[in-house]
Amino acid sequence: MVDIQEILEKEGIKTYLDDKYLYDETPEFVRVEPSRDIVVVKPETTEEVSRIMKIASSRRIKVFIRGGGTGLSCGAVPTESGIVLSTEKMKEIEIDSENFCAVCGAGVTLGELIKKAESCGLSFPPHPGSEEATVGGMVSTNAGGVRAMKYGVMRNYVLGIVAVLPDGEIIRLGGKLIKNNAGYNLMHLLIGSEGTLAVITEITVRLLPPMQKTATLAIPFKSVDGAIQAVVEILRAGLMPLALEYIEKDAIEIGEGVSGRRWPPRDRANLMVIIEAGSENELIDQAEKIEKICKGFGASDIFLATGVREQRDLLMVRSLIYEGIKRDVLEILDVSVPVAAIPEYIKKCNEVAERMGFRVINYGHAGDGNIHQHPLKGKFKPEEYDNLKKEFFRIAKSLGGTITGEHGVGAVKKKELRELLPVTEYDLMVRIKRAFDPLNILNPGKVLDI
Repeated sequence: MVDIQEILEKEGIKTYLDDKYLYDETPEFVRVEPSRDIVVVKPETTEEVSRIMKIASSRRIKVFIRGGGTGLSCGAVPTESGIVLSTEKMKEIEIDSENFCAVCGAGVTLGELIKKAESCGLSFPPHPGSEEATVGGMVSTNAGGVRAMKYGVMRNYVLGIVAVLPDGEIIRLGGKLIKNNAGYNLMHLLIGSEGTLAVITEITVRLLPPMQKTATLAIPFKSVDGAIQAVVEILRAGLMPLALEYIEKDAIEIGEGVSGRRWPPRDRANLMVIIEAGSENELIDQAEKIEKICKGFGASDIFLATGVREQRDLLMVRSLIYEGIKRDVLEILDVSVPVAAIPEYIKKCNEVAERMGFRVINYGHAGDGNIHQHPLKGKFKPEEYDNLKKEFFRIAKSLGGTITGEHGVGAVKKKELRELLPVTEYDLMVRIKRAFDPLNILNPGKVLDI
């Protein structure tokens, strides 16, 4: 067997051996078994990444890119002998206030970017979850989050990318431009490619003016239909909340147990609506309009939180739901369907789960149709869970949806992607992968079967 560590260190590349780089946050039940025959490298510059990729390409050594390790689909897990390329030391960050953008290394975390932007009187609105996630990882997975319905996903903020191709060549795509219509948009091809086409080393992201005042409404409904009909009407009325979350009663109770905070009155289906405006009067005006709409669809006991502490408590309950069930969860599914199809999707999935003997906790981003489902452990055979997941994905597709809205395919949804995508579309993806990476050395075993 090739001694990868010896090869790299002869070329002056420092290596590390550490088991923490073998896994990400994917639940144990579905995560793939990592290869332990790996060495870790931690380059600080694009040029260092280029050197590493040239060595890997010449020796046909597999390379797996790792950001913050917060992924949920085994996208960063090394599945073959090779190199884990961690971006954690790529920490350069520069704010360009005049052009409303930041240029940052792939290893800059979301928390670091937000803090730096705010220190310069600007903001970075997307918030796809853990602030330990890296900007490079967020771009590679086209991360979304609770604010996506108003402010968009990572794709909407990327202006430029510096990346290293599998053979070590450096490419610079985009820049600080708002418009760029010169040829095929290779930059957007890399966004969401999950590390299979190139190593993203530097990103230029858009920044916005400071965020405004916020208030949060907790709105209980007796039915999922009523809650989602209210969501559609809120959007139709031209009200664009910062976040519009759907949460089932069981999920709220789990979040309460972990956070130690209390949610206001709740019912079978609940909305958490975060609104944003320039003044208290504007917030109250928005809240009153949303209240009127929701009462028209059966809501009652609507709670409005305007204070920092009250809002923080509500968000904490929502944010810690997963913490309360992570030991019992089989997988975190994140299908995306048209907003109006959410009630039918949840109803059909619940019927399937009940018939097959599974308990599923549902919540998610009602404003953009991205539903998070948490099937829980129980007495069943692994193939029975595979059938449950396959049925959920089939239902999503039949309603015009897709199998993942923000977590990505990684290694855990490869089979389903191939089964559910049209053959022509899948084959085009394979041809793109081979055009970028003919030796299949970059994050092999992820997204596609090559």
